[in-house]
Amino acid sequence: MGEKTLKFGQWLGVVAIGIALYIMWQIRQILLLLFAAIVLANALNILVKRQQKWGIKRSYAVAISGILLMAASIGFFWLVVPPFVNEFQQLVQLVPQGIEESIAWLEELGNRLDPELIRALPTIEQLTQQLQPLVNQIAGRGLSFFYSSLGIPLSLVFLLVLTFMLLADPHPYRQGFIRLFPSFYRRRVDEILIHCDRALNDWLAGICFNMLAIALLSFVGLSVLQIPLALSQATIAGLFAFIPTIGPVLSVVPPMAIALLDDPWKALAVLIFYIVMQQVETQVLTRLILKHHISLFPAITLLAQLFFATVFGFLGLFLAFPLIIVGQVWLKEVLIEDILDRWKTGTDKEDGETERLGEVGTQKSQVESPKAEGFYAEGKEGDIRESIQNPFIQNQMTDENDRRN
Repeated sequence: MGEKTLKFGQWLGVVAIGIALYIMWQIRQILLLLFAAIVLANALNILVKRQQKWGIKRSYAVAISGILLMAASIGFFWLVVPPFVNEFQQLVQLVPQGIEESIAWLEELGNRLDPELIRALPTIEQLTQQLQPLVNQIAGRGLSFFYSSLGIPLSLVFLLVLTFMLLADPHPYRQGFIRLFPSFYRRRVDEILIHCDRALNDWLAGICFNMLAIALLSFVGLSVLQIPLALSQATIAGLFAFIPTIGPVLSVVPPMAIALLDDPWKALAVLIFYIVMQQVETQVLTRLILKHHISLFPAITLLAQLFFATVFGFLGLFLAFPLIIVGQVWLKEVLIEDILDRWKTGTDKEDGETERLGEVGTQKSQVESPKAEGFYAEGKEGDIRESIQNPFIQNQMTDENDRRN
């Protein structure tokens, strides 16, 4: 009877997990907006903590941070946006002309090559037809949420309000998330969240510095090469630096197209300059700022970006890197360290059976003691007994016993 009840409980758990995953999939855009608010709140929290070190209360620090953010936004739109808009309007007119010149140049180059090789290669029209569905899918999914009943302005207001609600008092939300896990694993979840905070803070510091450095280097380089509309193109390059791997590729298209209208050698010079700048950003700036706290393989990063862009649209592509960072921390801490690294085969279980029985006996004596201390001192007896049956908890409690002795 107990075995049947256990199997029924297992099936019930599987059904509950399936329903939860289905609901999360249906509200994935809202969850992504929540994640964006968490990332923004994490960035502002760095400024809030700095003010708290100066003796300012958190509520006042949050208000000051909001005022500084508003002032910076107003200053940006007042000083940078007007000339950027004027240059961007010219950029919109010049880039298509540059692309047409590029296509004509490629066709002229193709006429000089072997005809058999040309027939084997895809044409520009074929490449455009293949990429068009993917671009439409990404753009459609990315804007579908913002073009809902709320609209873009209200969605941005909702994002800011949610950000400052999380920033004002993050402790209840954090504890509520931790309580979604079993009692024996809550301390571990809290440690994982700390690792996520550190990883996001390292990434935010690095990406803000990189965006500013890329914008300045782009403006100086394009000005030296006498490429028109240097300010707008440098601003685009700095913004696209937020999207690793794909962003630098997109940012090089406008200056190359405009340079081709002036002189073909300038387009090649712009390409070489952007490649060198990207290598400096990757090999020097990123490693100097992040200090190897975040290490991701480029191929995995690119595949993850394509996945998030396909599933969530442009907003998923924009938030792909912080999603990858948080996912990497959870994958490393939960799957690798807590499950796979503690996996034992049948032979290992037989060899360590006597030692494990001794550990359980020691742990039971600690449970029966009214002066139990440590990880489970505040838990209920049922939770403690459940934790004793968990190999992961057995190892942690054994380590605590060794430290006490």
